[in-house]
Amino acid sequence: MGVSVQRILVGYLISLVFGIGLGLLVGRFKFLDETVGSLMVGLQVLPSICWLPLAILWFGLSEAAIQFVVIMGALLSIAIATDSGVKNIAPLYLRAARTMGISGIDLYTRVVLPAALPSVASGMKLGWSFAWRSLMAGELLFVSVGLGHLLQTGRELNDMAQVVAVMIVIVCVGLFFDQLVFARLERHLRRLWGTA
Repeated sequence: MGVSVQRILVGYLISLVFGIGLGLLVGRFKFLDETVGSLMVGLQVLPSICWLPLAILWFGLSEAAIQFVVIMGALLSIAIATDSGVKNIAPLYLRAARTMGISGIDLYTRVVLPAALPSVASGMKLGWSFAWRSLMAGELLFVSVGLGHLLQTGRELNDMAQVVAVMIVIVCVGLFFDQLVFARLERHLRRLWGTA
């Protein structure tokens, strides 16, 4: 379980940084929206396990291949949610910020990102679930230490108890992180935005 959690944390944090950055850029620049934006939506419908053969060709049978699958599983949903949040910011906020002299990176850190935060949080939660599923699929198909591999071993040994136990652990880990991180974040944002 420790190996799987370590993999998901590394892959998820990488996809979080790049997904939010990509979503902010696509949401603010029309050229990127017309080119990269439609590509993001198109690639999102691709099941994340489809990235595994490409990852194995690029990185070989290595840890980097699984990390790539996890990153691709989460990155697009985070980027699309961030893009949607940026596009739904009231233009009045941006005009008011510019009138007060806010521009450049300050515009992003003080106006755009805080205004898009509810959508970003939804994308983070979706990204987490996609990353977790991608990790389990990658570990099932690629022989390595982790919960997915333990599940595969139980199947090969016809050990129904092991298979069910590992499935329960997978669900519990997913729920634990959802309650520990994302439920608290959503409650905080609802209080902050006055919707709680």
